Amino acid sequence: MKKILTAFTVGTSAIVAAIYLSGYGYIFKAAALNLKKGPATPSTDDEEKFPSRLVSNFKPKLWEKDIAYNRNTLSETIIKDLKKTRTSSLLIIRDGKLLHEQYWKNHTSSSLTNSFSMAKGILSMLVGCAIDDGYLSSEDQLISTVLPEYSENRYGKHLTFRHLMTMQAGLDWNEEYRHPFEENSKQYFTDDLTAQLAEVDFKEMPGEKYEYQSAAAQLLGLALKKTIRTHLATYLSDKIWKHLGMEHPAKWSTDEKGMEKAFCCIHATPRDFAKIGQLILQNGYWEGKQLINESYCKRMLTPTKANDAFCFTVWADDESEIKYRFFYGFLGQFIIIIPEKKMVIVKTGLYNGLDVDKKKRPLQVKLLVEELSVIS
Repeated sequence: MKKILTAFTVGTSAIVAAIYLSGYGYIFKAAALNLKKGPATPSTDDEEKFPSRLVSNFKPKLWEKDIAYNRNTLSETIIKDLKKTRTSSLLIIRDGKLLHEQYWKNHTSSSLTNSFSMAKGILSMLVGCAIDDGYLSSEDQLISTVLPEYSENRYGKHLTFRHLMTMQAGLDWNEEYRHPFEENSKQYFTDDLTAQLAEVDFKEMPGEKYEYQSAAAQLLGLALKKTIRTHLATYLSDKIWKHLGMEHPAKWSTDEKGMEKAFCCIHATPRDFAKIGQLILQNGYWEGKQLINESYCKRMLTPTKANDAFCFTVWADDESEIKYRFFYGFLGQFIIIIPEKKMVIVKTGLYNGLDVDKKKRPLQVKLLVEELSVIS
């Protein structure tokens, strides 16, 4: 028995060592975090698993409630779909007022929820702020002007901020969420995001092809941070969170080095996410101030030639009868903007099986727009 235990110990140690040497040591961190607290996979409620930077608010201002607040009954179609997709919140803003608000699964109006990739859209908003502040000349500025190491790469020297926002970076990166040994899993749990990025090369010329890559958003965050010379969370607080009178501070998860997970993980309340949508609906204008240049906001919402369903890390649908834009996060997080209806819809949840159309847009978004935009 002792020999068997010794052999098992030696074998296990060898496997563990091999995993670490192969660069997959983050798997042990993921296991430890999940055993310590919360769900065993990435969740909307996991802000305490990771270090974070505070996104401070200032003079909180509650949403004004519509005269018909929570008087509308949702259709059976919507109720069935929300239940199926494990929805935790649904908010409807119309004409700048809170029309409907509902929470499930122990969530409340003060519950922080993980934005996941909705953070990518917020990151593009910060690029607009950086242009307004003179840190950047335009979204077409070369990344190499901020990160000189890219000037030595035959493809990287052509990379711009626009390429990163429109997912035309040409990086050698496979966007895969289901496999624990893929780069996305490592990105979520790694201790050093910058070191991971340094290992990502290019496979083609930037600007020639659309391919959704979370590495592009992380590189955008790194370049933006170098440009503004402060933390992304601090800039988000100063340029947006405080001006919008957000009801609660947010948290932006970081790696162990203090770098924000720019590709995801802004933890905020659905009410505050709704203000992000309202700001975009108003083309960057808020209570007498132009927080983001109107022209930039319109460019941010303009689909690219490479993919007419994608703008500056914001999704688009111009084929439907009612046109809309939306921020889209893993597991079904949405900020939906419907200009012609002057509406914003926020939906959060925890469902990894949403059906999508041929352009990878969740069909649930279309359903929410069609069903909720006609509420009287």
